Amino acid sequence: MSDVKLYDTTLRDGAQAEDVAFLVEDKLRIAEKLDAFGIHYIEGGWPGSNPKDTEFFKKIKKLRLKNSEIIAFGSTRRADQKVAKDFNIRALLDTGTKAVTIVGKTWDLHVTDALHIPLKKNLELIYDSIAYLKDKGRKVFYDAEHFFDGYRANPEYAMQTLEAAKRGGVDCLVLCDTNGGTMPDVLREIFLAVKNNIDVPLGIHAHNDAEMAVANSVIAVGLGAVQVHGTINGIGERCGNANLCSIIPNLKLKLKLNCITNEQLKKLKEVSRFVSEIANLSPFKHQPYVGDSAFAHKGGIHVSAVLKNPETYEHIRPELVGNYQRVLVSELSGKGNVLRKAEEFKISLPKESPKLKEILKTLKELENQGYQFEGAEGSFELLMKRALGTHKRFFDLIGFRVIVEKRKEGEEPISEATIMVKVGGETEHTAAVGRGPVNALDNALRKALEKFYPKLKEMRLIDYKVRVLAANRGTAARVRVLIESSDKKKKWGTVGVSENIMEASWQALVDSIEYKLMS
Repeated sequence: MSDVKLYDTTLRDGAQAEDVAFLVEDKLRIAEKLDAFGIHYIEGGWPGSNPKDTEFFKKIKKLRLKNSEIIAFGSTRRADQKVAKDFNIRALLDTGTKAVTIVGKTWDLHVTDALHIPLKKNLELIYDSIAYLKDKGRKVFYDAEHFFDGYRANPEYAMQTLEAAKRGGVDCLVLCDTNGGTMPDVLREIFLAVKNNIDVPLGIHAHNDAEMAVANSVIAVGLGAVQVHGTINGIGERCGNANLCSIIPNLKLKLKLNCITNEQLKKLKEVSRFVSEIANLSPFKHQPYVGDSAFAHKGGIHVSAVLKNPETYEHIRPELVGNYQRVLVSELSGKGNVLRKAEEFKISLPKESPKLKEILKTLKELENQGYQFEGAEGSFELLMKRALGTHKRFFDLIGFRVIVEKRKEGEEPISEATIMVKVGGETEHTAAVGRGPVNALDNALRKALEKFYPKLKEMRLIDYKVRVLAANRGTAARVRVLIESSDKKKKWGTVGVSENIMEASWQALVDSIEYKLMS
């Protein structure tokens, strides 16, 4: 039996985030992933509010979930409807889920100003809805919307709404910080007041508008909450919901609570990245526990210490959450950084080698020019192999030309690149078009080389970033280009720097291709 139940609302509350729009198939794939991860309750959506959620509840029945219970979400009955005929209530029952979550008003302001009904009438809506659903054999959770704001404004009435839910037979009262502005000390005070006066299991549903959602959720669990709500990566409306990717390891590793197994916890980063990909959102690299930078070390002193004992600068072992330790290379690097990277790249580099000092010197000189290897480890591996004389040159550039032509106002410019390269004793001359000059150059280069290196067909450019390094110099400023490429197995980054954006792009493109060819 778990000490606390994990309630995921990514498919409902998370879907309300700006720039997020899940298809039905997206929601089904995420549900399967959450089930394998060990989430206890998955809130699928609001049936009847839109065709997509209605279809989801039909299709989810065909999936064989092992760990999770699907929850249908809806509101209390309308004031002008009998509960048995209320559309929202009927839609909840039609899903066939064994458990439902009902949201109701607990802040008198919302009752009078949003619903425009008497306070007493709202208590009837809460009781009627829960009692009816219980009578139909459903497990019922009650989301006490805006509870903490409501309690501060009118504690007597806020408690009356919970009492109404209790009389209806509710299985869990979930206290919601809907506006996300409650401070931890206030939450603690109010949560304890409820706990000491109502003998019903309590849950917590926090939003992140004051960046307190995770803290408030963890505090509530520490005070006795048996159900904690959140979303993967904290996605949600406005500033988002409580982030389960932080809450879960905090509960499991810090509070030693039994919420998921150790093996399931190792899937945390995988789940985080999966939801980001499905939602078409760039993963936040600095996110605690699961971000790419969560266990990344840059300063030479830090690296030296962490290589001797990870506990010096890591609060947990990254493997526990499916992450891994990274050592970054930069102008702040010491010998330890370079040696660690050599180990990662499977490059033989003894600590007494004079090449070590040479590589470190080159690194710092290049970073002074504007190069950055933190996101371009492909370029850094090539740099090391060139310094050691182990790098094989795959081709030589004879020349390239890029033309950008705009023929008519209102139409996109046409980009064309012509390139001539030499591979061995053979010269290849070709051309290609693209969506912009860099894309055209990339297409032309690969077109020229694929004849000699067919494996290049496996790779693709997935990201391209330009950073102006000296903005005060205007159009004469030096620029840094970072390119991210991938194939079927992995991703890698490369970098180029020049006052000419095409030259910087060329440097990064060449490194990306050479990295692929040497792997």
